[in-house]
Amino acid sequence: MMKCFVYKSIKKTDSYIYITKKDNFEALPEQLLLIFGKPEFALEFELTEDRKLASVDAKQVLESLHEQGYYLQMPPKNNLPI
Repeated sequence: MMKCFVYKSIKKTDSYIYITKKDNFEALPEQLLLIFGKPEFALEFELTEDRKLASVDAKQVLESLHEQGYYLQMPPKNNLPI
């Protein structure tokens, strides 16, 4: 189980960053922050491998948090007709 803090982008619709310490953006690359904009706090929760998340797999989020120190959730790609 891990405490998780989620921030939304003010520049990119439906883009979120998950981190493990509130307001601690040290693990985020500078270039990512430039594109993402100032992170706006959205929510906090306890993250476990079996937790159901709306758009992403909890295991994938946990792995990214352990490996990179953050997880970036982007909006789903639209499937356009050919």
